[in-house]
Amino acid sequence: MRTNSYNPYMKQWLELQYQNAFLWVPFIMAAGAALYFAGTNTACALFAIASVCIGIAGLVRKNKYAVRAAIIFLFGMLYAAIYSNLIATPRIYRPMRDIEIQGRVDKIDYTPDKTRIFLSIPAQQIRSSLDKNAVVRLNVSDRPDIHIGDEIKATASIFPPAASYAPETFDYSRWAYFNKLSATGFISSYQVIAHGNGDTINRLRDYLHSSAQSFLADTLVLGYKSAIPRDEGAIWTAAGIGHVWSISGFHMTLVAGWLFAIFYLIFRLVPYITRRVPARIPAMIFAWMGLLFYLFLSGTDVATIRAFLMTTLVFGAFILGRNALSMRNISIAFCIIFLINPHYVMQPGFQLSFSAIFGLIWFWNGRRSYKITRIGKISYAIYAAAMTSIVATIFTAPFVTAHFYSMPVYGLVGNLLLMPIFSFAIMPAVIIGTITAPLGWHWPLVVADALYTHTLQMARAIAQLPFANIMTPHIPNTAILLIITGFLCIMFLRPATAARNAIVRNINYVLGAGLILTGLIFTVSAPRPLFYASPDHELVAFSYDDKLEFNKARASGHLFAFDTWKQLNREPVGTPNIRRRGDHGVWRYDTPNFNLVYIQKFVPLAREIVSLCRDDNVDYIVSYFGIDSEKCNHKILRGGFVIYPSGRVRHNSQKRPWNSQHQ
Repeated sequence: MRTNSYNPYMKQWLELQYQNAFLWVPFIMAAGAALYFAGTNTACALFAIASVCIGIAGLVRKNKYAVRAAIIFLFGMLYAAIYSNLIATPRIYRPMRDIEIQGRVDKIDYTPDKTRIFLSIPAQQIRSSLDKNAVVRLNVSDRPDIHIGDEIKATASIFPPAASYAPETFDYSRWAYFNKLSATGFISSYQVIAHGNGDTINRLRDYLHSSAQSFLADTLVLGYKSAIPRDEGAIWTAAGIGHVWSISGFHMTLVAGWLFAIFYLIFRLVPYITRRVPARIPAMIFAWMGLLFYLFLSGTDVATIRAFLMTTLVFGAFILGRNALSMRNISIAFCIIFLINPHYVMQPGFQLSFSAIFGLIWFWNGRRSYKITRIGKISYAIYAAAMTSIVATIFTAPFVTAHFYSMPVYGLVGNLLLMPIFSFAIMPAVIIGTITAPLGWHWPLVVADALYTHTLQMARAIAQLPFANIMTPHIPNTAILLIITGFLCIMFLRPATAARNAIVRNINYVLGAGLILTGLIFTVSAPRPLFYASPDHELVAFSYDDKLEFNKARASGHLFAFDTWKQLNREPVGTPNIRRRGDHGVWRYDTPNFNLVYIQKFVPLAREIVSLCRDDNVDYIVSYFGIDSEKCNHKILRGGFVIYPSGRVRHNSQKRPWNSQHQ
């Protein structure tokens, strides 16, 4: 009887959930796309079958929400697959050394020690059958006399973008594919065939770069992400504000806010306009136009475009008299951006931006009626800034740890102390200085540089505090899905406040906390691999006493592999690489559950291979050189993979357009 007495409350609770049903749409759709991008073919097939079964069950039980959820999930997965194949970025699948290429310079990226040029060439030059241009990123060691729009002929060595070095880790080949980057490499010699003008914006960017001669202007205004010195970038990351160097939501919001404030004050002084329309409307329109110019000036990076679209939706909502920062509007923005490019859901910037904004809207929506006068405006401002930083940190923590394998402990301190300096001093000074530099007025940049020097000292002090940056374990995809779903339950499930049962009354917190806790248990209990191999087997790593040892201390083609494997093994990436000596290029690796032989050098004697194949104490054979032997094909491992303590082998990637080995 007691259980039946709660049925009306459960019915009320279910009816409440229907009101928030739309808020789940973008996440169900994104889950389908993420499964295609990161999951195996088997997982995709199983989830597709499960979705169809749920849809059929929903039709039988006349549950329209189950049917819609199944359709939305399948749509997300199919849309990601179709979009991926339609892009058709030209690819190379093996290094091409000292080849002659000729093309047009589309983009230039400046770094402290080298220059990167993005060369658009006919795809046939890289032996692709596609009838389109391919974009190749080439490093030049000096400061070349090359400008955007120039036609150059060069001798270069190019390489395919590196695939993932371990399952569920960053896949550079996938990122390059969706950013239409065909290959990377370096130039050994070049000549400018014809000087081109390029487009107006790129000429302006080049001109401002030459005039300003400041990495602050390059990074914060012109969008050259690699302009900041690497050691200083690590300091800002450890202090918890590394995001200031990537032009995204923070910069767009800041520029939009400053432009709106300026134009609002201007239009308030024009009675002819204010008598007819509120001053905020033309101020927003002009601020949006200025923001559009900033978008093109910063290089129209993917993250910048996403931030611009978000700001546009916010401006549009304000002009129409709608609540811009609502869960529904942000969900609509999520769907629009997803339809533009479904791969955005796999990018850290997208995940961090939306997780932060969803968390902040959820937190502050219930606190609109708070009276500022209770504690005073100054103390309330401090409270608001602190809580904003705390909430944003909590909701972005799963993605920060998943992508960067660390968590800045003093991020709150860094944001409270340093972000106001960036927002109200450094950023405005850099923007003004970039504009005035062509006129010979460099003093704003001098002021910005002085402020930056003092701010850097503060950031260094924060980064040097004990336990400033904690290494975190790798979060498996299953765990991060559980954690994300837990946060969604906390935000989107509506509790039945009239229920007598405390669990039913707080079901969103109970269910959300349970899912998050389960995800954390999955993360902590997940085993670490004992053996790692790059796709070409040039570089491998062995785990000894929880420390990784490599077959070589340096591998120019696999620099990122060292860091990736160390992060998975919970080791600092800045430490020297430990090399383990083999016996004439042969390593034997014995564990309680499997034995492995790695061969780095060519073994000419066939009988040695045969003896390894017949050796019952050898479970796996890995070789830098190709080994074909019908007698031990079951022992030979190929491609990139990891091996877990149980002996389970897991390969790094599945067959997808960005890593397919056939043209």
